[in-house]
Amino acid sequence: MSGEAVSRSQGRRITKKILIGAGLLVLAVVGYGVVSFGPRNIIGMLRYDQRQEGTLRVGDRAPDVELLALDGSTPVRLKSSFGEKPVILVFGSFT
Repeated sequence: MSGEAVSRSQGRRITKKILIGAGLLVLAVVGYGVVSFGPRNIIGMLRYDQRQEGTLRVGDRAPDVELLALDGSTPVRLKSSFGEKPVILVFGSFT
């Protein structure tokens, strides 16, 4: 073997090691993301995330929605509360 063939062979080995290391690094980052966010959240984001910019502006009337009361069975419409007192909707979990 000539010296040129040996150096080409070593260059390929180094390139192969760099590519393997980069691939392992990418797998580690993706694995960390899955563990951090949870696989259900990632699948949910990919499947159901269809957010879009809203069209409501300051001063517009709130759209009418129907929610369940705290008892879990009585439907309550937002429209039924207009005009009486200010209505504040808080969405979230306080557990």
